[in-house]
Amino acid sequence: MQKQSIQTILQNNKTFHYLTAFTFLMMAGILGISIGTVSVPILDIIRMTFGYVLHISSLKSVDPTNVNIVMNIRLPRVILAGLVGASLAIAGAAFQCLLRNSLADPYTLGVSSGASLGAVLTLFLNLSLPLFGLFTLPVISIFTAFATIFLVLFFAQRMDRTLRVETIILTGVIFSSFLGALISLMIALTGEELRQIIGWLLGSVSMRGWDYIWIILPFFLFGSLLLLLNAKELDVMSFGEEQAKHLGVDVQRKKMLVLVAGSILTGAAVAVSGTIGFVGLVIPHFIRILWGPEHKHLLPLSILIGGGFLILADLVSRTIIAPSELPIGVITALIGAPTFAVILMKRRLERR
Repeated sequence: MQKQSIQTILQNNKTFHYLTAFTFLMMAGILGISIGTVSVPILDIIRMTFGYVLHISSLKSVDPTNVNIVMNIRLPRVILAGLVGASLAIAGAAFQCLLRNSLADPYTLGVSSGASLGAVLTLFLNLSLPLFGLFTLPVISIFTAFATIFLVLFFAQRMDRTLRVETIILTGVIFSSFLGALISLMIALTGEELRQIIGWLLGSVSMRGWDYIWIILPFFLFGSLLLLLNAKELDVMSFGEEQAKHLGVDVQRKKMLVLVAGSILTGAAVAVSGTIGFVGLVIPHFIRILWGPEHKHLLPLSILIGGGFLILADLVSRTIIAPSELPIGVITALIGAPTFAVILMKRRLERR
């Protein structure tokens, strides 16, 4: 009885949830910075944090080689992985609410493939939009991601007017395969020039640098803010559109906001890291099991846990076969695909 009481208190204690998630993110970040071909002592990382960020410590006691490794290589890589993971996780949570199904995420809906097509087209045609400059790549990725989710929903509705989730997922997989074939065709037509994009499409945050952080950061902040401001409406919509309308929610407008925000987050993430699947599927599902489905907590917790998860996945990808690296998408797929299968089997058993 006492054990159950303690467990209930922990489940209902939101401060504990956020503290746990934030600690997980911080520990993942420290491990991501510390571990590598050259190990950087955690004490040096703490000194650099106080020296560079808080300006209350001297860097004279820190090895200059470690300073260079951390500030120019590992820190931007860890921050970028965290932003990408957070973007995909919160986008997945929003899509799952919109479709009222835990199988939905940017990858299974084809949104990631749509964003990848936009990115590859930008590189293939060497596009540069006036006024956007450095932001041309994420802007086009976001546009193609947005177009893809609308096409998926349009064709799914044509095949099944009730818009069953299985139909939407199947349509997303079909679109993902088709867009993947188009990307492969473009790579084949360009010969050696774009062969490096194959590795990029598998997902990586390697050798990106601080510029890529400034590319994704404004889109991450804007997309996340859009979703966080509509967390209450997402809770209502999770019970069905009719009930949401009766409670005064402008369903069509809110659906559009969710689609826009999810596409912004997915498109920007894909533009800087390539296609990384299953993060938006696994993380929100995991958080619902542990801490419940309330979106005012689910969304920010998805940001924290999703960021930490992808930092650790990147750490595994660059150390498991060191000095070579695996694409980070391989690691997330190895975790996400079995999870997808378990969720699908569980849903089918519940229907019987």
